[in-house]
Amino acid sequence: MEDPELFRQGGFRLASRLFIEGDIRGTEQQIKRLREFAQAEDPLADAVVAWMHTQPRNAGQRQFEETLRDGANENTPAPLKALFESVEATPFWVDEQRLRSGAKAILRTGLLGLFPLGDMSLMGGYLASRATKALVGTGEIEHKATKRLVETAAWWIDVTTPGSLAKGEKGYSSAIRIRLVHAHVRAAMNRRDDWDYAAWDKPVNQVQTTGTLLLFSLVFVFGTQLLGVRYSQKERADILHLWRYVGWLMGVDEELLPANEEDAWRMLWLLAKTEFIPDEDSKRLARALLKSHEAIGEGRGFAGKVLSHVAVRVHSSISRLVLGKVNADFLELPNDPIAQALIVTAAGLNFAGETLRQLIPGATLLQERIGQAGREAYLRQLEKVFAPDTTYAQHMRAA
Repeated sequence: MEDPELFRQGGFRLASRLFIEGDIRGTEQQIKRLREFAQAEDPLADAVVAWMHTQPRNAGQRQFEETLRDGANENTPAPLKALFESVEATPFWVDEQRLRSGAKAILRTGLLGLFPLGDMSLMGGYLASRATKALVGTGEIEHKATKRLVETAAWWIDVTTPGSLAKGEKGYSSAIRIRLVHAHVRAAMNRRDDWDYAAWDKPVNQVQTTGTLLLFSLVFVFGTQLLGVRYSQKERADILHLWRYVGWLMGVDEELLPANEEDAWRMLWLLAKTEFIPDEDSKRLARALLKSHEAIGEGRGFAGKVLSHVAVRVHSSISRLVLGKVNADFLELPNDPIAQALIVTAAGLNFAGETLRQLIPGATLLQERIGQAGREAYLRQLEKVFAPDTTYAQHMRAA
């Protein structure tokens, strides 16, 4: 079977030669099975949202937060109790040591790890036109792109901090909250008269949440490797293990959760074959994301204009190098060969530094501490400038 466009150019074509062992191409039967999940939603979370709509304003949200904090009891409403009993039945394959190991490997990338988040994961996700319909439908992803970008970054940091996926910790709670956000958006889209189920499938369906999971996990690993970061085979496996559990907390069907790196690459290939088909909404969202990068220079005079120009060129160049010319041209991303050459040079220098890190005793631990300090400083700045809503209650009400 012919490779999808995503794997014929750019970074993913390079990945198929350097990072992928064996043949990851799917079969017609696998494609057919995957497409069945495009009609599957999240019954447990959807039932909670339906129950919330029967409660006085904000009362359901408050009880959800109380159950998230204290756990379910005999007085917990049935939909909430069913959701949390499911969430708390931790799968047998979850390994706490591997969760911590994967988080520490991510932590080591520091702020560099945020570049794949926006330039590869989010921008790449906009190629999946059916998934973009819910994003466009809410309106906020386009008109409040900057705030949504920083909230996504804050959520990503929450779930990838060592120890944060233990029951009751920040990452654990954030993963479950975003599951409920998805259910609210799904309910809002299902109420629309203009939702085209034949063309767009069920809103925020299982295929789309699986795609989001892979963009944050596999594409992150691959993207940081392109930027010069080095991982051991065990570290890569542990990062994917961490995201497998995050996906489970978010309500992704266990059949769709990749168990290893080969599974993840094959699932991404299947998604690229069936979902990554961009349209005009893909362009709209790409423009909104670029404007959010441009906003970094607002109110800073001439120096700010230069900073905005550089930011757009750098982020666009990373996206172009990964997504390939055809996809990048369709998304109308600026093409700056000089910026692209600088990105490649910086990646080479970073690779050299990473090689030294692996050879010097104690350097890995030091890099983890530097990465942690950088992420904490970044979160403090986000809270100061944007005041992100970490409960996502605003998005639930908006939906």
